Amino acid sequence: MHAIGGLRRWRHNPLRRTTDLVEGWVALSALLLVLLVAPAVGALVGAVAQDALQESVREQRAARHQVTATVVRKLDGPVPEADPESAGGRDARTRVIAGWTAPDGTAHHAAVLADLKSPRPGDRFGMWTDTHGRPVARPLDSATATTHAVLAGFGAALFTAGVVEGVRRMIVRHMVRRRYARWDQAWDRAGPDWGRTGTGS
Repeated sequence: MHAIGGLRRWRHNPLRRTTDLVEGWVALSALLLVLLVAPAVGALVGAVAQDALQESVREQRAARHQVTATVVRKLDGPVPEADPESAGGRDARTRVIAGWTAPDGTAHHAAVLADLKSPRPGDRFGMWTDTHGRPVARPLDSATATTHAVLAGFGAALFTAGVVEGVRRMIVRHMVRRRYARWDQAWDRAGPDWGRTGTGS
């Protein structure tokens, strides 16, 4: 809106100063940058983030495996925070000692989080491990990766627009200060003779 208001100074006006015209050009340039460059930057950042995140999705899917674990016994004590990468991790509420077989065929027993509210010995649940059977977080899914990429692109576009607007305001502020400085100099020159006969007042 500030840029659009600046464009109004282009109107033919006998009182228009050179700085008004310059300010109008600055406003138009800022407006074009916000409308054209900011979305382009956002799209570029989003595309780069999408490629990187989808590559991570493929790598995690290849390296992480879902196995079936069997509850040995329930553990008391506080439950650690669930992995933020996993939506399903927020449902894991119980710590248990469980046993499972890794993708490489080795047997494992360890304390893990189970998505069972009242686990009993012998209950089974799914969990994610690496190839050697070490517990890992659920792999990032494609939809979540796309959401993160979109947010990154949107944030980059907003940041670019904010930078453009900030630069425009700095330029306008500098122009206003120079304008006031010239007014002060003009008043200083006219002050001693102001109101005297023959001074053109």
